[in-house]
Amino acid sequence: MLDRKFYDTLSRLRLGMAHKSSMNMSGNRKSTQKGLSAEFSDFREYMPGDDLRRMDWNVYARLDKLYIREYMEEKEAVVSVLIDTSASMDYGAASKAELARDLAAVAAYLALCNMDRLRLYDMKDMGRGLTVSGGKNGFSKVLRWLEKRDFSGQVDMLEAVRKMPRCGPGVAVIISDFLHPGMLDEKAADYEKLLKYLQYCRQRPVVLHTMAPEELHVTLEGALNLIDAENQTRLRLTVDAKVIDNYERELRRLMERMKKGCSAGGGTYVLCDAGRDRNQLVFQDLKVIYDI
Repeated sequence: MLDRKFYDTLSRLRLGMAHKSSMNMSGNRKSTQKGLSAEFSDFREYMPGDDLRRMDWNVYARLDKLYIREYMEEKEAVVSVLIDTSASMDYGAASKAELARDLAAVAAYLALCNMDRLRLYDMKDMGRGLTVSGGKNGFSKVLRWLEKRDFSGQVDMLEAVRKMPRCGPGVAVIISDFLHPGMLDEKAADYEKLLKYLQYCRQRPVVLHTMAPEELHVTLEGALNLIDAENQTRLRLTVDAKVIDNYERELRRLMERMKKGCSAGGGTYVLCDAGRDRNQLVFQDLKVIYDI
């Protein structure tokens, strides 16, 4: 996991939120409701029972009418973090699984620092997520939960997202390598369905596409027996320069499709290389997801 100095720097940032919050608990996000924060919203005519301390006497002096100053009420938002814990994530000399834990910890810390309500989900077991609120004091629960994640078996990502409880507008952070048949197949279009469902639920999608260096830059050559980590099927393949070129071209097409689809839904796509220095990844590559 990441050190204290890293989190001290991270505490200066917060996740961007596409929608105003509609939750009832106090927080740091601008709400759809009016309240008593320091940020001015609008004027409205005085009504019997209004707090006279909010009367604008300067307006009364000019217009000879009583007007009340309204302010934005600050509420907590919901940040949902969904982690792909399938077997394909447990791969790479620089493990994608370890990167997924770090990215989830980053998103969780940002949410808790800004008094948002955090919901963590293991996409293999959506029925037993972790909900944390109340600030940074709950972060130790997050770290314990992340350490217990088991990266094995298979995950139906689209079905997992559909099981996520609806809880008003917010941010949904999806952490995955997206190496699942439905996600890779343009005809099946599961990735587009996933994004449309999140948009329907008023969730701003933040897609953190985790890849190992070995997947981004193939160095294997010759006759190889490849074994699928999730269903154990085998493929005999001769890898040469042409095969590598074809693979890298298709990978670029996939990433471009994911980026465009995410942007069209009002979200953000970031390629996260498991071999990249964590400070550079979080404070440079992920700048696009922050509200700064």
